[in-house]
Amino acid sequence: MQEHNDQCRALVGKDYALITVRRYESCKRYLAELIRQKYGKDDLPLAEVNGELVRAFEFYLKTEKECQQNTVIRYMKCLKKITNLALANEWIAKDPFIGIKFHEKEVIREFLTMNELLTIYHKEFPLERITVVRDVFIFAAFTGLAFIDVQQLSPEHIVKDNNGNLWIRKPRQKTKNMCNIPLLDIPLEILRKYADYPSCKKKGVLLPVPCNQKMNSYLKEIADLCLIKKNLTTHPARHSYATSVCLANGVSIENVAKMLGHSNIKMTQHYARVLDSSILKDMNNVRDVLSNCL
Repeated sequence: MQEHNDQCRALVGKDYALITVRRYESCKRYLAELIRQKYGKDDLPLAEVNGELVRAFEFYLKTEKECQQNTVIRYMKCLKKITNLALANEWIAKDPFIGIKFHEKEVIREFLTMNELLTIYHKEFPLERITVVRDVFIFAAFTGLAFIDVQQLSPEHIVKDNNGNLWIRKPRQKTKNMCNIPLLDIPLEILRKYADYPSCKKKGVLLPVPCNQKMNSYLKEIADLCLIKKNLTTHPARHSYATSVCLANGVSIENVAKMLGHSNIKMTQHYARVLDSSILKDMNNVRDVLSNCL
């Protein structure tokens, strides 16, 4: 596991995101704790990695580490990658994960309505640090970019097509899948606002994005000031784009997938929300059809 993790860390920014490598490292640390506790050893030979250990690790994560179901599954997948490598290299003869299946719980992803987004956008804040965080969040909410991709956005990622329309064309830091996003008026206005911002010029980026921790801390202040009773972090921005900006306004899920940089529509469906407004709009069409038949 350590050899695998060292290789992954050497490929951060190329094949792996830092958060993924940290997950592998946490998995190794937790497994080592379990092995010491259960077997009284610092390590185990691969020949002793069996279904019993796999099930014990799952139990350990749920009880000792108090991990939620989906977090447990992420760590179990890390371990499974190692055992799959061992199988491929013929270091072990039997898959220790035989008969073990993962069942992720559906996560209700927080998102903001269009009214909530516009409330934040039009709100005047007394402090520049709050205003900057608001602008970064709104930019993400009207482009669908993940936090790290907004942070890395540079002039080379803005492209003009033959008709003069401006697009964001950027590979996602996490997956390297290309995002193709037409720039709406609100994010364009935010880009113009920070065009000559000193820290942006110094770093060669388009927006003065603070660290994720500061973003999330200030977003809680923004939610309070705007009377929004939701847990506001950087994550809902991307979800809000998919739901309130795109799907609620009739954008096809296939096009939303392309803009979000998803290789599979199933990934986009995690963001999709069936809003009451869209249900009502569709059912009003049904009502009209039925009324014409009566």
